Amino acid sequence: MLPIMNWKKVGIYLLVINLIGFLIMGIDKYKAQNDKWRIPEKTLFLITFLFGGIGTNLGMRVFHHKTKKWYFKFGFPIILISEIVISIYLIFIWKPPV
Repeated sequence: MLPIMNWKKVGIYLLVINLIGFLIMGIDKYKAQNDKWRIPEKTLFLITFLFGGIGTNLGMRVFHHKTKKWYFKFGFPIILISEIVISIYLIFIWKPPV
């Protein structure tokens, strides 16, 4: 099990990356509506892959952004579920070598 200090760092990281994910979906929606330079789709997926799945999924729903593209509609939730499964494994099952 990780020391408490590392858990705090993990928690802060998850909070920040998910906040970034939420905001980036809102920013891209704004840019789409105002015909401005867009955030690349691979950047949106990268944030999601970096454990920002809660933020990007929430942003997709709140801002109604990228909901018609099947690879976002199904890809983001699949990545989020994978992140949850990986987290559960790392927290409760995985035993690091000593």
